[in-house]
Amino acid sequence: MSVNHVQIVSVPVSDQDRARDFYVDVLGLDLVRDNPMGPGGRWVQVAPKGAATTLTLVTWFDSMPAGSLRGLVLESDDLDADVVRLRQRGVVFAEDGIQVAPWGRYVTLADPDGNGIALQETRV
Repeated sequence: MSVNHVQIVSVPVSDQDRARDFYVDVLGLDLVRDNPMGPGGRWVQVAPKGAATTLTLVTWFDSMPAGSLRGLVLESDDLDADVVRLRQRGVVFAEDGIQVAPWGRYVTLADPDGNGIALQETRV
């Protein structure tokens, strides 16, 4: 196969403005693109700074209702500081808080639509 990387992951949302504000203003991702797409549609794309893989915040897939995504994993260089910063911005984390695993540590949260996100710090 000649596939060499993951380009885009679609995140199903109900309101692209609200989702864009969460992913950019709260999580700190970069806004890559926010452009009209077809009649009445919009392409909203975000990414961690310098990342090859991006997220597109979609409203148009009937098979992907808002909030149905699970397993989106974002890597952190400083999980403790990021958790403090995100709590200050109103993010609510799972009741079990930061979890320790053999490969590192992680905490789970949800975007405004309920899409499941893990913020992890991998042990090097």
